[in-house]
Amino acid sequence: MMTAVTIVGAGLGGLTLARVLHIHGIPVTVYEAEASASARTQGGQIDIHEHNGQIALEAAGLTQAFQAIIHHGGAANRVLDRHGTVLLDEADDGGRPEVLRGDLRRILIDSLAADTIRWGKKLAGVAALGAGRHELTFTDGSAVETDLLVGADGAWSKVRPLLSDATPRYVGATFIETYLYDVDDRHPTAAEVVGAGSMSALSPGKGIVAHREAGGVIHTYVALRCPEEWFASIDLADAAAARAIVAAEFEGWTPALTGLITDGETAPVPRMIYTLPDEHRWGRVAGATLLGDAAHLMPPSGEGANLAMFDGAELGKAIAANPYDTEKALADYEEPMFARAAAEAPDAHQVLELCLGERAPFSLVDFFNDVAQEKHA
Repeated sequence: MMTAVTIVGAGLGGLTLARVLHIHGIPVTVYEAEASASARTQGGQIDIHEHNGQIALEAAGLTQAFQAIIHHGGAANRVLDRHGTVLLDEADDGGRPEVLRGDLRRILIDSLAADTIRWGKKLAGVAALGAGRHELTFTDGSAVETDLLVGADGAWSKVRPLLSDATPRYVGATFIETYLYDVDDRHPTAAEVVGAGSMSALSPGKGIVAHREAGGVIHTYVALRCPEEWFASIDLADAAAARAIVAAEFEGWTPALTGLITDGETAPVPRMIYTLPDEHRWGRVAGATLLGDAAHLMPPSGEGANLAMFDGAELGKAIAANPYDTEKALADYEEPMFARAAAEAPDAHQVLELCLGERAPFSLVDFFNDVAQEKHA
């Protein structure tokens, strides 16, 4: 009998897998904790890379739909010091187009059969039944049995313990999100300092990173190297006070940059950065595997979403090539995935160091200049 696939998590990786399976006629069901596709904002812009994310979208038959949601010019990039001096200013070369994560998720959802995703299904636990089968129980009291289980449920995956005892560790840095709206009219200074794409203003241990998104939106990430306890002590329910506490860490910075914090129009949301071991892997477990952050969580470097989507596409193709042999499909998928993740993880940690290390912002400028030279070599 053809394998039926059960995916936990309707993020970009899980949805890419579901779409590739759908194309190949493989039965698939996705269980997602969120109540609906519009239950929450999905995050900001991400750049989709030629060597993995774009290949995954091609495998999913969604290249044309992807091209329709590109924020043209959004891949422009500039690096500043804390005084607002521009140290690097690169135009969008079109190689890694930017899209809103929510738009990308939408085209994936729209490409699936209407009953593929079961919304409002928060996983409570997983139990092995033997012979590669598992039982999922949900917080609403329901339960299902699986033929092939895929954990695409992110950093704090509840499927991961079936395969690995690894748990995420805090890397010592947190990104705090906030937004500005209608920036050209209401926040012209911020609009000018950020420019057309992304802006990184950095110094050792701290930085302000902002993306210009479509519709006059600036999405800001305030990066700080601080203990977890420092963030836990902030009362986020008092948004104005929380913004003031965070902005105080940037004393001496130009107001053109600190205004991205103090003028924020949404409550600040801390995103603590966690990682799994760089060479995280597991022995073959019958009937189950992981993809994306559930498999290889690492600091943000522009690769996370791309790797997750590529994982989904590669796993989908492996299952389609072996629809009656689950274990061969999983083995064919996992070994290359382990190698990809192990190769990317050190670079992700390096990017964080370039942004917040002792030579910031000049270390990041040197990095981008080296990349530009390699492109033109």
